Amino acid sequence: MEQTGISAAVYAFCFVYGACIFSFLNVVIYRLPRHLPFWKGRSKCTTCGHVLGAADMIPVFGWLLLRGRCRYCGARFSGRYAAVELLGGVLGCLVCQKYGLTLDALTAFAFLAVLTAAAFVDWDTMEIPNGFVLAAALTGCVSLIVGMEPAWPSRLAGVFCVSVPMLILACLIAGAFGGGDIKLAAACGLMLGWRLELLAVFLAILGGGGYGIYLLLTGKAKRDSHFAFGPFLSLGMGAALLWGEPVLAWYLSLLR
Repeated sequence: MEQTGISAAVYAFCFVYGACIFSFLNVVIYRLPRHLPFWKGRSKCTTCGHVLGAADMIPVFGWLLLRGRCRYCGARFSGRYAAVELLGGVLGCLVCQKYGLTLDALTAFAFLAVLTAAAFVDWDTMEIPNGFVLAAALTGCVSLIVGMEPAWPSRLAGVFCVSVPMLILACLIAGAFGGGDIKLAAACGLMLGWRLELLAVFLAILGGGGYGIYLLLTGKAKRDSHFAFGPFLSLGMGAALLWGEPVLAWYLSLLR
């Protein structure tokens, strides 16, 4: 249920909290595909190897103050680091607006964090590690325990209503969907339930289809080329979690 009367101070706290968590998420996104431990070790400049201090890693603002460069060697840091941190802050505010300062909000934020990490790793590597699939499924189980909607029959249906058709298509059409996409869809169904799961995959197909058309029109890909679908799937799942019910209510009102 959407909350009202939340103060600016609470939103500021949620933004800072979200940006800090997603700052760590940047570490996961960078290290996991390289088989480096993300739970230990100080962050370093990838060019000069200098250990970064606390002032260098202030979420969002640290990147801006340093103008996107290493303080020690002047090498450029990707703007994606700051963008991910900014996204975390925004998502922190959005879940606070929707759920308030509750366990529901914390669970929803964790789910969105997993989706974000899966999206960027898949974008970089064309693979979705099983750890992200398990983490998404775990947030679905936690959401059921803390009493979030929907009820468990809808969640159980959500596990299969999209993943099974995706699996069938993958068996019939080579390269239609990757195994990581199918497993992530099943795990997210446990969180969203079948109604929001169907909406999520619809949005993902729209986004992925639009991107595919863009690649073809600009000559950046051929008809038999493949691109990561995980980012679009994650975007659809996140959008369905945050705004799915109002969208479905609006759509159903058109059919009356």
